[in-house]
Amino acid sequence: LKALMVCGTVTGELGVSALFRYLGFLWSPGGATPFKGVSRLGPGEALWVREKRIVRRWRWMSSVWAEAPLALDEDEAIRLVQEGLRTAVHRQMVADVPVGAFLSGGLDSSAVVALAREVSPDIQCFTINMGRRQDPGVTDDLPYARRVAKHLGVQLHEIKVNASRMAADLERMVFQLDEPLADPAPLSVLYISRLARDYGMKVLLSGAGGDDLFTGYRRHVALMLERYWAWMPEVARQGLRRMTAYLGSRDGALGWRVAKAFTQADWPADKRLTGYFQWADAQRVLGLFTPEHRAALAGEVMTTPLEDYLATLPPGLPPLQRMLALEQRFFLGDHNLPYMDKMSMAAGVEVRVPFLDNDLVRLANALPPELKQRGLEGKWVLKKAMEPYLPHEVIYRPKTGFGAPLRHWLRYELKEMVDDMLSVDRLRRRGLFDPKAVADLVADDRAGRVDASYTILSLLCIEVWCTLFLDKRLGEMRSEGMISTRSG
Repeated sequence: LKALMVCGTVTGELGVSALFRYLGFLWSPGGATPFKGVSRLGPGEALWVREKRIVRRWRWMSSVWAEAPLALDEDEAIRLVQEGLRTAVHRQMVADVPVGAFLSGGLDSSAVVALAREVSPDIQCFTINMGRRQDPGVTDDLPYARRVAKHLGVQLHEIKVNASRMAADLERMVFQLDEPLADPAPLSVLYISRLARDYGMKVLLSGAGGDDLFTGYRRHVALMLERYWAWMPEVARQGLRRMTAYLGSRDGALGWRVAKAFTQADWPADKRLTGYFQWADAQRVLGLFTPEHRAALAGEVMTTPLEDYLATLPPGLPPLQRMLALEQRFFLGDHNLPYMDKMSMAAGVEVRVPFLDNDLVRLANALPPELKQRGLEGKWVLKKAMEPYLPHEVIYRPKTGFGAPLRHWLRYELKEMVDDMLSVDRLRRRGLFDPKAVADLVADDRAGRVDASYTILSLLCIEVWCTLFLDKRLGEMRSEGMISTRSG
């Protein structure tokens, strides 16, 4: 978007539909951007433009899904996954520059390092040390990363970052990403990439994609648990939704997660699938906009891009496979991979993703769902494939995401920024959001009546984005050091 601004082709008119989805998902699924009239190409798509006209648009490839999975016994599936990941990692090791690796201590990055070590025994690995402060329910990754490094005999470099530094870099993150993604994880990629570059690395291997091929997210567990209640009549499921929503308002983080899992309990099956990707209810998000924008968004369905994609899949595809198809098309294509690419390249580092090797993707998508998510156990076949290489406590450790202490940030390090950026006067001048609705949300979150931390972060990132891309000019950004020759 910065390049288009320099070209003078952006009108500056906001795409409110995209902002609606940024607030609901924390990122925008599909092609919409914050600027009206500016769209993203989809994953694997290309355009040919001649004399200001699009003369050809095509897709190189897309994920392949078949109704009938491969008929494999467990041992054969484990062997194929083991060989497929090994081949993919070894292919990605080919380079005329040093190749290092992210090592978070999770199964995916640990598996990549274990197999990369077969080609490069002295591979350099990199991780982030967030200190001891974690939000409730978040597991500290660092001890696991150290355990893997010791087990494999590889060197692990750590960059220590405190919450104050990450909070202070939020504005730079939004600028680098070109869009208001409400996720602190891109900062982790930036810091680790800078550290790796300081050690001479120009290429890093990442474990990204493992959860999107073999399962591993909480929503995959929630989907498996549907078998215990999805058979109920709609009126009973409505009661289930209301009851869990009440518990979620009273029982802290665990209650909120339970309530979130049942937010769409009375929806049709495919619509429930898309709802698992939302962080905030569409009606709640709609209520944050001014009356004028609420009217403009009337009839807008937050999950339309995901529902439209589901309609293109084979009708007999099992629910878990349909959810993984959404992971690969949207959560990877519109969120994880874009921020990883942009933040690593800001440090001059190329990130490679062996899990997304075409042959491995085809294999993973053809495996029966029960070999991926077995009850509450995600990544079953991948875990079995890695048992000869990694410690048991690493393979079967609790699942966690990037452990930025967001709730603590909003109450301390980011409190002043929230109060300034989301003040009544500022929101009134911007004209996007209802100042009272936002103030009530912030007050409820600080009082512990709701957990709206990510929605507040999303509001904050949108206002930061508007300040950078609408209020400031690129010349100002350059003079402030936000644009440089190195970062683009």
